[in-house]
Amino acid sequence: MFSTLLLIFTVFGFPGPYTLAAGPAAGWGDPVDALPGPISPAVEMTIARLQYGGGGDWYANPSSLPNLLEAIRSRTGISVASREDVVTPLDPSLHDYPLIHMTGHGEVVFSPEEREALRRYLEGGGFLHADDNYGMDEAFRREMEALYPDRPMVELPPDHPIFSAFYEFAEGLPKIHEHDGNPPQAFGIFHDGRLAVLYTYETDLGNGWEDEDVHENPPEVREEALRMGVNIFVYALSRKVP
Repeated sequence: MFSTLLLIFTVFGFPGPYTLAAGPAAGWGDPVDALPGPISPAVEMTIARLQYGGGGDWYANPSSLPNLLEAIRSRTGISVASREDVVTPLDPSLHDYPLIHMTGHGEVVFSPEEREALRRYLEGGGFLHADDNYGMDEAFRREMEALYPDRPMVELPPDHPIFSAFYEFAEGLPKIHEHDGNPPQAFGIFHDGRLAVLYTYETDLGNGWEDEDVHENPPEVREEALRMGVNIFVYALSRKVP
């Protein structure tokens, strides 16, 4: 919990450290425990959308990340950009981002060189969030097995810290979109005990981050999605990195 914590963390690739100073949190939405104050980074952070090969629509949910970034800025006081950047696994700027996000409906293919670049990013302290937009599951699992053949994805329990990083999710991952009607599941791949890959399945958080008129989700459903997105970002920043 962050209610009394002075959180100092270094995000690789950024000038640091980044300090959450004492003071009132700038936010709304009644978080369980607000961050102790605004963050003042030397550069404006953002989320990077991962462009991948194989033909899948990596660009899906175009309004999702701008809306999530606005929620992060207004609720936590963290200074973030208004839009995401786009990177490929081989982009030299990959290591400039504390969080990369990928989504889509279909095929995902990484080359051997791209897998190696992703491993370097993740093992250097990076964080990948993959959100199945329906239809990405088989390809994504195959690519993760190729990326880390000795580290199978494991399901995260509801008491994992990502579910209480800013907002409290006592039952774990929220259900946003029906898809096949199965329960939502959060899976992870760990490196040296640190969660490096988060895979959200049977929920479609990005669906809930989109503009409200895109999917006509009820306000309470969009709120759950945005809260979980804020948690993911805050968690990615606050993990201990090498």
